[in-house]
Amino acid sequence: MNTLDEDADRDTGLRSPRLVARVGMLLGICIAVCFLTGMLSHWIQHPPGWFYWPSRPVWLYQTTQGLHVITGVVAIPLLLVKLQLVYPKLFVKPVIGTPARAVERASIAVLVSSTIFQLLTGLLNTAQWYPWTFFFTTTHYAMSFLVVASILVHIAVKLPIIQRALGSPVESTAPINTTGTTSEAHRTTSEPAPERGVVSRRTVLRGTVAVGSLAVLAFAGQTVPFLRWFAFLAPRSGEGPQGIPINRTASAAGVQESARDPDYRLIISNGNVTKELTLEQLRAMPQHESALPIACVEGWSATGMWGGVQVRDLVALVGGDRHRDVRFISLEAGLYGVSTLPANTADDPLSLVALRLHGEQLIVDHGYPCRLIAPNRPGVLQTKWLTRIEIL
Repeated sequence: MNTLDEDADRDTGLRSPRLVARVGMLLGICIAVCFLTGMLSHWIQHPPGWFYWPSRPVWLYQTTQGLHVITGVVAIPLLLVKLQLVYPKLFVKPVIGTPARAVERASIAVLVSSTIFQLLTGLLNTAQWYPWTFFFTTTHYAMSFLVVASILVHIAVKLPIIQRALGSPVESTAPINTTGTTSEAHRTTSEPAPERGVVSRRTVLRGTVAVGSLAVLAFAGQTVPFLRWFAFLAPRSGEGPQGIPINRTASAAGVQESARDPDYRLIISNGNVTKELTLEQLRAMPQHESALPIACVEGWSATGMWGGVQVRDLVALVGGDRHRDVRFISLEAGLYGVSTLPANTADDPLSLVALRLHGEQLIVDHGYPCRLIAPNRPGVLQTKWLTRIEIL
């Protein structure tokens, strides 16, 4: 019977298990990093009770989310190469066969489809293009567990072959047999030269690494300034009005008029204690500056010099407890019109209700009349167009 294991044991040229295992290992590393950094980003935005996220170093979220997007992008060419190497084996007869083989076939189908879905939708999210009706964040989070689970099942089934394939030279032609030994007839101490006109496995592996590296350079520039000249595929350049890109404009948020209202007041409340501050009163308070990045979930980031009032000064203004979380409410209604700043970050002197960016008054698209800017925090939680602050 022509089983999958028997087929895998044979040397099949470029489709050798030795090459497949090495490409799969690179793909697995990328997916693992992408999954872990994605979980971290989700917990920061929707923190479970046990979760703690520090306010320092200020570049930590910028780095982890950059890694999340970059490893996700690199996984795309790695997945394509691996599928090209293994796709004939996906249709080896019997397609279903024994119950064990049926389970393996099903796990591969789930693995391939869920991984393609996850990487494709993640890539489109970096460009803020959503040609679907489901809510991306929830779906992306749920699908990540399906991808990881299917990978673990696949590894468990293939672990003996993977171990033997990685334990022998990539160019070897010796069979990978079920006993873990190499027959004397095929044992070799040197790597055979590839046939004329045939690309070697090592060349394919090096080419795969090169394409992955190119993908890094093509996207990393949207968060790494000195690579911006080469980021030809990055949806964001890292540049924008006042030196910072804009994800959501005041027009898109529907706050053009309310943000420019001459009667604007920022309300700060702590239980029964409430203060209302005009923009001029905010400007009259002690002013501070913080050099902080805006780091967005789409993978881009840019650092700005923000100026304004420390959050902890506003908390103290209404007699708030510095060990309590602080809620920030925007003029914009909707999903991201409210965010909660953990107590440790609210008390950090770098956390500001910002009035200026790079020495200039905030433009309305950057959050005029005032916005939150705090260290080590996703851009989607740096609430713009503040109308109310509540000490919880």
